[in-house]
Amino acid sequence: MFELCQVGENTYYINYPVKVGVYRANENEVYLIDSGNDKNAGRRIMKKVLDENKWKLKGIINTHSNADHIGGNAYLQQQTGCKIFTSGLEAAFTNYPVLEPSFLYGGYPFKEFRDKFLLAQPSNAVDIGDPDFPNELESIPLPGHFFDMIGIRTPDDVVFLGDCVSSRAVLERYQICFIYDIAEYLDTLDKVETMEAAVFVPSHTEAVEDIRGLVSINREKVYTVSSRILSLLRTPMSFETLLKHLFTGFNIAMTYDQYALIGSTVRSYLAWLKDTEKISASFEENVLVWKTKKTDSKCSMKY
Repeated sequence: MFELCQVGENTYYINYPVKVGVYRANENEVYLIDSGNDKNAGRRIMKKVLDENKWKLKGIINTHSNADHIGGNAYLQQQTGCKIFTSGLEAAFTNYPVLEPSFLYGGYPFKEFRDKFLLAQPSNAVDIGDPDFPNELESIPLPGHFFDMIGIRTPDDVVFLGDCVSSRAVLERYQICFIYDIAEYLDTLDKVETMEAAVFVPSHTEAVEDIRGLVSINREKVYTVSSRILSLLRTPMSFETLLKHLFTGFNIAMTYDQYALIGSTVRSYLAWLKDTEKISASFEENVLVWKTKKTDSKCSMKY
């Protein structure tokens, strides 16, 4: 699967496991929106898209710094000298990608956490405030999934959404999809739900003209996971015990990558639920124990 799909006069995306946007600034120069998941993705973009169309790569705009979105950066920058743009903390994670597995693991990541799925090669990125950022492209703040994720709207009214929404199939397969900040993610879903565009291009599902259905199922999944956590915490338990119950209950296979991604996400859910006073935490025999505040009430979340 590696097909260049046109969705506007000058806007395309590469149909790949992580969709890569292509904006043609003029007859000869293009910008990429994300770069794929590894060096091989960068090499294929160079050969099958840039070289075959005789396009010069002017720059790469990363929606955020997860390894599957910046994996082709280093190769493409080395080959072309292109500039790479991203937003806020995403630039730090792009320049120093060991920050991602370190953040997910909560310390220095052992080798199983230093694979290409969590650790990209470093590339030199600057903030989107840089004067060379193409001013015809609109950057849209979309925090929540990651620190300072952005979307990009092209002059063709095509909006690239990064990892704002996942497909129903992905949600059913993984059940708990990675989110850094639950409150900001829900705010971003509300924002995206009211947006209008000719075409929306999420990174991990099909392009659509109406984004509201995808927003709805992603919001529903957040509350499904929240309710499951609240229900489980009627019985006070530690994080590791909670994580085991969630993996078992959702029929998720425990792997190193899933432990890092889902474990980090569950901690984010716990932070959100504690900050909104749905749960409490205390230390018992030197173990941090989580529990619902009202164990005799039905565990439900307001939509």
